[in-house]
Amino acid sequence: MIRVGVNGYGTIGKRVADGIRLQPDMQLIGVAKTRPNFEAEAAVQKGYALYSAIPERSRLFDEAGIDLHGEVADLVSECDVIVDATPSGVGAENCSLYREHDTPAILQGGESPDTVDESFVAQANYDDAAGAELLRVVSCNTTGLSRLLEPIDGEYGVDKARATLIRRGGDPGETDRGPINDILPDPVTLPSHHGPDVQTIFPDVDIDTLGVTVPATLMHLHSVNLTLETEPSASAVADLLSRQSRLFVVPPELRIDGTAALKEFATDAGRPRGDLWENCLWEESIAVEGTDLYLFQSIHQEANVVPENIDAIRALVGRKSAAESIALTNDRLGMTTARQHIQSPQHRTPQPADD
Repeated sequence: MIRVGVNGYGTIGKRVADGIRLQPDMQLIGVAKTRPNFEAEAAVQKGYALYSAIPERSRLFDEAGIDLHGEVADLVSECDVIVDATPSGVGAENCSLYREHDTPAILQGGESPDTVDESFVAQANYDDAAGAELLRVVSCNTTGLSRLLEPIDGEYGVDKARATLIRRGGDPGETDRGPINDILPDPVTLPSHHGPDVQTIFPDVDIDTLGVTVPATLMHLHSVNLTLETEPSASAVADLLSRQSRLFVVPPELRIDGTAALKEFATDAGRPRGDLWENCLWEESIAVEGTDLYLFQSIHQEANVVPENIDAIRALVGRKSAAESIALTNDRLGMTTARQHIQSPQHRTPQPADD
């Protein structure tokens, strides 16, 4: 069993912890929190061993009546791998702790690629992670773009990639984030950081990205244009993408017209928290003009890096191949079940409502 700890039990950390608990080859040793709150209470209710991420704040847990199993250094010393799901910048500060205990760690996309040995997307560079001390699962948007580029570049070749990222202002629980009534070029200078970040996974891909932040919380939306080396049909591209286990090509029969409907669909499909771990691509948006491919895809920023973090754990310790790990992660998270739900007759042939 791979003994894993999660340092940071917020939006990403709690989802990764739940995913680790489902894996047959992993043991969740515990999770670390900076302060007592409803998420700390939930961790205890789930039976997760709770550790203080900031030793000076340990007394706050005692005052709140929450038992601790120790401090974060204790957690690190007990684990084979640490998943650091702390806010941007904090993960880099934690690296000295991980090195001190000789415990390999997985950081998140908010950290600089210069902080780690490798940036990581399971479908693209799984084998490069073996033996690394510090790994970085790239951001939700970079993960989404990389998952899309990998099969298309492999099948048709990509001469040029262009993407406009329409980004949510904040997660549903982030009441301090914005904008509230605005549409912001973010950044106003070009390119956004996502293009260079994709090149940490695909260094030879010529990519330009633009970012726009809007007053929404549910998901990101990408408008993608790829100039290919060959001229496939739109149906051939749709068929290729539909065969990728972490891409959900949304069929028109489902009448899913946006991110709110996608989230509602995920909830109805029984996904925990209504999570969408896959890229969601609208089949009707896939268009080819000569060598130019166009499509829309949506990325659930709270969830899509969760399977990548789980695969990164196995990649670090070299226990399974990329294909074996991806298949196991997908199965244990329930992605296979959801795909069957998507393709079942009652969902492939929707009936109009009486009202």
